[in-house]
Amino acid sequence: MIKVGDRLPDVQFNVPNRDGMQQMRTADVFNGKTVALFAVPGAFTPTCSARHLPSFRDHLADFQSKGVDTVACTAVNDHFVMGAWAKDQNVVDQIVMLSDGSGEFAKAVGLDADFSKFGMGPRSKRYSMIVKDGVVSQLNVEEAGEYKVSSAEYLLGQLG
Repeated sequence: MIKVGDRLPDVQFNVPNRDGMQQMRTADVFNGKTVALFAVPGAFTPTCSARHLPSFRDHLADFQSKGVDTVACTAVNDHFVMGAWAKDQNVVDQIVMLSDGSGEFAKAVGLDADFSKFGMGPRSKRYSMIVKDGVVSQLNVEEAGEYKVSSAEYLLGQLG
């Protein structure tokens, strides 16, 4: 599993935006920036839609005031689902939605999870991190079924 001090692996994301979809590599998203990244098991799932993404949406200005350039969300969902979720949550072009459709990023950082017993297949664990110029400076991984340390409020507290 990735840890504080590690550089993020190089993968490709499909990123939905107002104009459609853009392919971006890890470096395009993270290099030269401070990024608050959070991961959810799935778009449109109950905790992810009711609490996790909204916590980051509601605190965008707080992240910016603490030096965060970008807030990004990743999930093992295709870019069509991530784009529809961004529209549903009113965060198009506010939160960068990093579609990890095949779970390549989740696997590469060692934060993938098997949700087959819930009929969801391979997914990502729920977590949050601060990434500075491509290097992890804070990492908060939830225990299965929990939503505490990956919230925007918790991550903001770590920024001082």
